[in-house]
Amino acid sequence: MDGSQKLRKQVKDEFMQYLSDHKHRKTPERFAILDHIYNTKGHFDMDSLYKSMVDVNFRVSRATLYNTIELLLDCGLVVKHQFGGNISKYERAYGNENHDHIICTSCGEVWESKNGNLFTPAQQRKIKKFTVSYYSMYIYGICSKCSHARKVALKKLKKETK
Repeated sequence: MDGSQKLRKQVKDEFMQYLSDHKHRKTPERFAILDHIYNTKGHFDMDSLYKSMVDVNFRVSRATLYNTIELLLDCGLVVKHQFGGNISKYERAYGNENHDHIICTSCGEVWESKNGNLFTPAQQRKIKKFTVSYYSMYIYGICSKCSHARKVALKKLKKETK
């Protein structure tokens, strides 16, 4: 069994335990959604998740997706991000390396940047009674593409006002 299969088995077992503990039904749709999320890397929104599931010929209602995401958030298997705007983005909670999110405030594009351990040994001693599962950092700014477009627009505006 490779690392990916072990991870998917671990999250499936954890989800099964969560559903049992909270007296929720263990439906094939819920497990298919979980498996689909853990077979995909990166961020997704609800529309892209729905479309990708339809693309692999898995019929699921949007209501089932939304309800299942709420369960996955509650049991800690999925993380929700609000990078700006009105669209929530999600990503799997396990199997991701710690990473930063670089967000362009102009176009809304999000990039992931791998980082090393931000916690120095001294910082780790300070938080010794706290077990870090994962962390991420949000870095907001303007991407080079948007910055260039702004400069071009500004030059054009200056020429027009002369």
